[in-house]
Amino acid sequence: MSTTDRSGTDAPTNEPPATTGEQAQVLQAEYADLHDERLIQHKGIGGAVREFGNRVRGGDLGSLPVVIGLIIIWGVFQALNPVFLSPTNLVNLTLQMAATGTLALGVVLVLLLGEIDLSIGSVSGLSAAILAVTFVQMDWPLAVSILASILAGLLIGLFYGLLYNRFGVPSFVITLAGLLGFLGLQLWVLGRTGSINIPFDSWLVQFAQQMFLPEWLAYALVVLTAGAYALQLWFTGRRRAAANLSSASLLSILLRAGAILVLLGIAVWYLNTGRGVSVMFVFFLALVVIMNFFLTRTSWGRSVYAVGGNVEAARRAGIRVKRIYLSVFMLCSTFAAVGGLMAAARLAAANQSSGGGDINLNAIAAAVIGGTSLFGGRGSAFSALLGILVIASIASGLTLLNLDSSVRFMVTGAVLLLAVIVDALSRRSRTASGRA
Repeated sequence: MSTTDRSGTDAPTNEPPATTGEQAQVLQAEYADLHDERLIQHKGIGGAVREFGNRVRGGDLGSLPVVIGLIIIWGVFQALNPVFLSPTNLVNLTLQMAATGTLALGVVLVLLLGEIDLSIGSVSGLSAAILAVTFVQMDWPLAVSILASILAGLLIGLFYGLLYNRFGVPSFVITLAGLLGFLGLQLWVLGRTGSINIPFDSWLVQFAQQMFLPEWLAYALVVLTAGAYALQLWFTGRRRAAANLSSASLLSILLRAGAILVLLGIAVWYLNTGRGVSVMFVFFLALVVIMNFFLTRTSWGRSVYAVGGNVEAARRAGIRVKRIYLSVFMLCSTFAAVGGLMAAARLAAANQSSGGGDINLNAIAAAVIGGTSLFGGRGSAFSALLGILVIASIASGLTLLNLDSSVRFMVTGAVLLLAVIVDALSRRSRTASGRA
């Protein structure tokens, strides 16, 4: 639409076409959407497909590459060994991925800022050592030992954040020093024995190894999740409508929630044909959902994305950047401590190798493979879930094929390299389309 300016020529205008009634409101909403591509919400199935195509062409691939990769990995391993997708193996997969996935959740946060934490393995090992020594050797109550271990992780993150803000030392250097320093502290805490077993009858070990949801409770959680998703879409639609923006129809909301209900229902039914849904895996999922809520629905989460996208612009916008760095480093180390407790409970022991080996690298790789950008500002809490699912699937599939760790390292490295290449290409596409 155009108007005539003082010179008599036609000039573009920001006013929507004049009309009346309900049609005017619809046109007003669609017109407002088109002034910000992030607000565009097309109607119907055709509109959703068109919107998805526009996002892909603009370099906003989301979780698409990792989902396609996961389907290929599962298909190949199932064809090579029919046991791979059996309920028993999938239940074991959920148990194996919970601890490292929790570490990866913290890595996602620091990557969103464009930073890195190389010491999460050492921090998790130290928290496991503190738990074992205080609970087994010093006879502290289990709850107090758990709190002490988590508090240690929190203080380590606070230490990192203060160093980063005060001296401006790169996080790579700070956490590399932390990797070595806290590994030494872990060995000192464990003492000469180097290995402490955690009683099998303790609540923590039972939580990690033996606790599974009753079938009725698992299905109830599925219904609750689908209902919460529908309510979230409905409230979002109301806010958009109040701002004179287009919103999803009731039919669209019901179809999306119904799809979530069916998919999760099938997954729970299949796992229940084996040992069921483990409580530790549900705990990990709860952490992912809670973190996703804080990242997407709070001013703190929006600040994290803003700082990761452009720190100087965030500072000029009034965001207290140092507080964001401090809070993220604290959360990352806290998640590392929680993950260390889960790993110790899973093994019913803490020893010199706790938090060692490939745990550190797997957690970082999971965050990147799951779709978190190494350049900062892009990713979600669900990246940790998807990434660790890919890595755990590769490890489980190769184990079933009786292939040793050397092959697993090479395959995981290739997948990680592919994920980084996809991230770099999508960033280039976003820049070319003006979305970066």
